[in-house]
Amino acid sequence: MRTRIAIKTHALLEHYFPERRVFLKSDSDTRFIRLRPGTQIIGLAGSAFLVSWAIIATAIILMDSIGSGNFREQAKRDQRTYQARLNELSAQRDLRAEEALAAQDRFNAALTQISVMQSELLSSETRRRELETGIDVIQSTLRDTMKDRQKARLKLAELEGSLENGEAGSVRADADQAPTDFLAQALARTAAERDKVVVDAQDALLQADEMAQEIALMRDQNDAIFRQLEEAMSVSVAPLDKMFRSAGMPTDSILATVRRGYSGQGGPMTPLSFTTRGEELSPDTLRANRLLNQMDRLNLYRIAAEKAPFANPVKNAFRFTSQFGYRRDPKTGGRRMHKGVDFAAGMGTPLYSTADGVVIHAGWSSGYGRLVKIQHEFGIETRYAHMSKLRVKVGQRVSRGQHIGDMGASGRVTGVHLHYEVRVGGKAVNPMIYIKAANDVF
Repeated sequence: MRTRIAIKTHALLEHYFPERRVFLKSDSDTRFIRLRPGTQIIGLAGSAFLVSWAIIATAIILMDSIGSGNFREQAKRDQRTYQARLNELSAQRDLRAEEALAAQDRFNAALTQISVMQSELLSSETRRRELETGIDVIQSTLRDTMKDRQKARLKLAELEGSLENGEAGSVRADADQAPTDFLAQALARTAAERDKVVVDAQDALLQADEMAQEIALMRDQNDAIFRQLEEAMSVSVAPLDKMFRSAGMPTDSILATVRRGYSGQGGPMTPLSFTTRGEELSPDTLRANRLLNQMDRLNLYRIAAEKAPFANPVKNAFRFTSQFGYRRDPKTGGRRMHKGVDFAAGMGTPLYSTADGVVIHAGWSSGYGRLVKIQHEFGIETRYAHMSKLRVKVGQRVSRGQHIGDMGASGRVTGVHLHYEVRVGGKAVNPMIYIKAANDVF
């Protein structure tokens, strides 16, 4: 059965693919190659496979080219969108910077106005005390004058009674002791003194009324000055308090720390006291002391803000390339914690300290490259990595905004940028907390 099928199959192949011979002739010999039906089928199948593979490969390459063109166009569109977004963010950053400068100017103007108003308040309070003391003196003098006038009236009445009751004879008998001329002069002087006392009393009353009006006017002025000062202090202190609380910093302990470091007393911030006899302070004095306490709190906040990293380490044009938190490692591709934020800008871009402090490291540090560490108050430390050049030394005291180095690509990096860290008590925290908190105020 199998032989019969094989014979039929061979006959069918011989019909469609008859045996062929390919002759190869040379000068001295002639040979041929026999192409059997099976060989022809294998060759035809191989040729068909090669042609099909070429067609499919060409189609794939063509489709990939078309797709790549679409991807390139999409990438260009994304790049243009991203560039527009960067331009918009840069414009917003510049606007925020201008607003921060304007807010700082307003803040400085408010402080200047507060200082002037405080001086006016102290002067008016001193003037009011002087006027009150003058009124007390005038009233005391008026009382003494009224007593003297009453005594003079009594004496005059006694003398007039003595004359009317017939004592003129005894007076004439004692002419050597009290002559009539002397008595007349005494009566004239007494009358003149009486008239003068009356005039002085009237003048004193008029002066007392004028002083009372001046005191009332000064109290109204003091009340207006107090209101303006209270409003200015509420506007100035509240944003600073919000800034520290937004950064998660305990305001009471921070102010206590600053106060211990600046504990000298005296000067315009010293509480007012106009009595040395232990008397209760007046409402105006208590109000002024409350304002002085708020001004002292504002000054403490200002000092604390200089010692905490409420600033941006890069002032030139830049863009954020990596945020704080877990991310894909650009070197290994694995997932790891990124303990800071990255600012990308040109090689050599100046970098600045974000707060007052002391440099505790300035040199090479493994993957950080050229690294600067600054220790600040309140247990805060900032780090500035991958620099191209260092401009500070260990132990050097730096201020906010001081140039500490230049941006570079040293250490474990993929390009030029600054890696900026903030650590509190040795633990890394998100630097954007401080930067955003400062942007809301400055």
